[in-house]
Amino acid sequence: MESKNKKIGLWEAVAMAVGTMIGASIFSIFGVGAKIAGNNLPEAFILSGLFALLVAYSYSKLGSKIISNAGPIAFILEGIGDNLVTGALSILMWLSYVVSISLFAKGFAGYFLPLAHIKISALSMGLTEVVLITLFTAINSFGSKAVGKSEFYIVIVKLSILGIFILLGFLIINPGYIVPSAGSAKLQGTLSAAVVFFLSYMGFGLITNASENMEKPEKNVPRAIFISIAVVMFVYVAVSLVAIGNLPIPDLIKAEENALAVAAKPILGSFGFVLISVGALFSISSALNATLYGGANIAYSLAKDGELPDIFERKVWFKSPEGLYITAALGLFFALSFNIGSIATITSSIYTIIYIFVLTSHYRLADKYGGNKGFILFSIIILLVVFIALLHYQWQTQINAFYGTLLTLIGALIVEYLYRLIKKREFKN
Repeated sequence: MESKNKKIGLWEAVAMAVGTMIGASIFSIFGVGAKIAGNNLPEAFILSGLFALLVAYSYSKLGSKIISNAGPIAFILEGIGDNLVTGALSILMWLSYVVSISLFAKGFAGYFLPLAHIKISALSMGLTEVVLITLFTAINSFGSKAVGKSEFYIVIVKLSILGIFILLGFLIINPGYIVPSAGSAKLQGTLSAAVVFFLSYMGFGLITNASENMEKPEKNVPRAIFISIAVVMFVYVAVSLVAIGNLPIPDLIKAEENALAVAAKPILGSFGFVLISVGALFSISSALNATLYGGANIAYSLAKDGELPDIFERKVWFKSPEGLYITAALGLFFALSFNIGSIATITSSIYTIIYIFVLTSHYRLADKYGGNKGFILFSIIILLVVFIALLHYQWQTQINAFYGTLLTLIGALIVEYLYRLIKKREFKN
């Protein structure tokens, strides 16, 4: 991300994580959350943030000691060694970026089409996704460059737009709309939304994927992780309070593809709709480019070659230029095959599995790198419950996503098995 002579500072690392998190879900799947949780959406964001903090504890402990841009795979490699599972998890990490790309494409189309006064349909959504991913793939093939400082300013723009939405929205909020609902069905909806929105906080992991290029990573990695989660949790809860406090839940659900822009209409009129839509397009494009060019780059190299890169280099696709096209093609496949809610749950499932193994590695390494084993074990149990809840939610409401998750997991194991059988490859630290 930066040259060897210039390290990423604390606030640039925070901006990188916050920019990815906010670009990923507050714009893309807000309507999905409203559909699941109803007016309990703020509570769902708080609960999913607490889940993220459980994971952040282990990431901060390990990330401050194991300085590697391979991030979680480096933690897992040291915790459980080089084996079939470690290799399959490296492939899953790459696939998590692939599915995230499809989520961004869906989110972009959902905001772009109404703004351009084009009717939303399967055809218009599909064409927009094809053009968008093709465009960013072409840009990346020429070696475009993204730096931490530019991401810092992008995040400032995003937060400023959401800040206007929050400040003005609180002035006219309807208190009756934001009263939490009780009852077993509502509580189940809140939990389901929380496990789906778990992916909303997953961008903090990018901090460990840039740790080799950070100033004083032993101190700044933990700080950046917790600061970014705190900032994002505040934004999510505030935005959800304003949205459900100014627009009835049925209207938010109806506007699933661009719910946040529709929620801005009662506050700022047509200008609010345009402002939030432009902010969403700006944010999602930034997150898509960063994911395609950065995270997927390093993840593909790791999944294919089993090497943990010394630097987080964004100028080239390592020794595997075909990775760009494979990543983009698979991202487009997921975008065209699943709806945005299904993509969200598949992404959450993949990340949750990686998190469970990171926490398991931390438990095994706690005596060496620090950490309370009892708390880590508690966190592992919570994440197992989250994963089971995700599969149950998919089985009940998104059977295609359930099978998509299983096929993704089984596919990663098969590919890794064949890699080891044919290439005799081992992970190199």
